[in-house]
Amino acid sequence: MKISQHTTALALISAAAAFAAPAFAADACTADIEANDAMQFNTSSMTVPKSCKDFTVKLKHTGKMAKTSMGHNWVLSKTADMASVAADGLTAAASEHVKAGDSRVIAHTRVIGGGESDAVKFAGSKLKAGESYSFFCSFPGHSSLMKGTLQLGK
Repeated sequence: MKISQHTTALALISAAAAFAAPAFAADACTADIEANDAMQFNTSSMTVPKSCKDFTVKLKHTGKMAKTSMGHNWVLSKTADMASVAADGLTAAASEHVKAGDSRVIAHTRVIGGGESDAVKFAGSKLKAGESYSFFCSFPGHSSLMKGTLQLGK
């Protein structure tokens, strides 16, 4: 009797996993990233599956400090453009520390403070195979520590 119950339970778990697979596949086009008061992201690399028509990045500030003193955003550009995009963001406080209309910026969130969240969605078609991409925080002085790589997956 115990073996039969165990077999039935395994069959139910397997069936549930099969139904959950499509939801999990949809989540592959979403990434959660956290930033804190120590000027750190909780990851230094991200991969966007090539199959994603759109990709969403959800940024959460897990610290307590206000955005005026320890604000964070998530900015994506080609790695070759990162330093100049970050430099231009130094004086762009009114536009979330991203120069308005900057074509080098693929996507960015708004600047958030402790306890806040924001998200950005961008077309996967903006990424090209073989290109090097970086994400970073463009709040003044943060990009030297708060950065990582993003790649287009297979």
